[in-house]
Amino acid sequence: MSADKLENLLNPSKAGDLGNIIRRARRMGELTEILSGALPECDKTAIVAANIRDNGELVVICASSAWASRLRYETETLLKAARNAGIAASTCRIRVSQG
Repeated sequence: MSADKLENLLNPSKAGDLGNIIRRARRMGELTEILSGALPECDKTAIVAANIRDNGELVVICASSAWASRLRYETETLLKAARNAGIAASTCRIRVSQG
């Protein structure tokens, strides 16, 4: 595959499934940064990824059950940060990464 074809395939401004996946991944990365930035300094590295579901559920993924326990105390902070960024989050669920 030529470099031009690959560039077009990975271009998020193009219509299609791959463009949608790339845009969604970028939004998830931005959300993860927003939420991490809202946490106390000692907790900023706790979040591995974050996503918002269509029903308004904010899903925060962390690396261990210890981080999950700690982040559960910060759910209001996380919800507030998401809302301040214009994300209509109504609930927050903390999950542990399986990887």
